[in-house]
Amino acid sequence: MKALLFALVSILPAVAVAAEKAKAPAPPQKPLPSQEELDKQFEQSLSGATLVGHYTLNGKEEASMKTERYKITKVSKMKGDTWLFEANMQWGKHDVTLPMPLTVKWAGDTPMITMTEVSLPGLGTYSARVLFYGGQYAGTWSAGSHGGQLFGELVKDADSKPKTDEKPKADEPK
Repeated sequence: MKALLFALVSILPAVAVAAEKAKAPAPPQKPLPSQEELDKQFEQSLSGATLVGHYTLNGKEEASMKTERYKITKVSKMKGDTWLFEANMQWGKHDVTLPMPLTVKWAGDTPMITMTEVSLPGLGTYSARVLFYGGQYAGTWSAGSHGGQLFGELVKDADSKPKTDEKPKADEPK
């Protein structure tokens, strides 16, 4: 009985501190920029950028990892959620430049391209959800009976390689 009483007395201060912390107000969150500001940031971050990354095929992720490059010449808001992407896409044996009106939805400050059964001339019909945050992109794609994931970096200088491919300089640790 003494041991139980000692244990209870020992943990009461910790419980009191935890309860007091739970009562403390959460730190104020920074308000989101206006939608107009978010749209402007999105347009500036993608116009003149190259998406450099990889895509996979479901069920064959490790064996199927392929490189992809999407050079986005210009992105501009058209009307509502529709944006015009002027892009050159390179993957596999494909190298195509197309203007594509695409839907962009927002989750707070995070834009996401949504495509559902969109026909791309000479390439096929695709569905995708691709989000952008912190200079990176990630998402899912499908085309008929196959699909997978895609991910990578936004590189502003098209001649640059993504950070993940850079090798350390001779004087830097490996």
